[in-house]
Amino acid sequence: MTTRAAIIGASGRMGHSLVRAAREFPSLAITAAVASAGSAALGRDAGELAGAARLGIAVSADLPAALALADVAIDFSQPQATAAHVAACRAAGTPLLIGTTGFPEDLEAQLADAARHIPLLVAPNTSLGVTLLIELVRMAARVLPEAFDIEILETHHRMKRDAPSGTALALARAAGEGRGLTGEQALSGAGGERAGARRAGQIGFAVLRGGDVVGEHDVRFLGAGETLVLGHRASDRSLFARGALTAALWLAQQRAGRYSMRDILFDNQ
Repeated sequence: MTTRAAIIGASGRMGHSLVRAAREFPSLAITAAVASAGSAALGRDAGELAGAARLGIAVSADLPAALALADVAIDFSQPQATAAHVAACRAAGTPLLIGTTGFPEDLEAQLADAARHIPLLVAPNTSLGVTLLIELVRMAARVLPEAFDIEILETHHRMKRDAPSGTALALARAAGEGRGLTGEQALSGAGGERAGARRAGQIGFAVLRGGDVVGEHDVRFLGAGETLVLGHRASDRSLFARGALTAALWLAQQRAGRYSMRDILFDNQ
């Protein structure tokens, strides 16, 4: 049985990667490709646009029409469009994987509502390795004494817009959960540069942007005389596409509800 997927954000880097990686998934077929109304990619073949074989699927701005052809939607577009995409998938009853990061916090109520009607997976990072890293960070924060300071360092290519990255924020939330912090407390150090002595208990962030770095994340637990470093390096953007397609295949088979990459990683454990 083939799962039909609509790619939202087909003209972007991740959209191209998803189209190319789909050839490795015989049980999945891309049946629609969506870009913004002003995109120069409209009307072009999605496969050729991605540097792959011709798919016979023209990139369109008509999301409802695309969803009518799909069993699951994968959204790697722009954060300002996320709310509209969630609403369209909810109306169509189409499961939705959101890989877009940087959307506003006030979208949470809409996500919660949508998850009551469709399977919804929000993933700041679709790497299975990063998914495991998040779990290890949560465990380390819970086990290590609070005397260990927590610092998160992340590096991405010069074109990445959000900082800290969605993955860095997810790592901070996981560390905060391990320490018994609220989400707001865990992210209190993400707002800008620090001045003066380090504030006890605050999770720190360092952000680097430059070159073509795909993605690097380190979480450091700094104690007296020792430092524990948990990290992940991405050297090829296709790993995120493979993770997203794996997640989409899984999501298409689920009941309505809110899911994460953790659910996929530990589904058979």
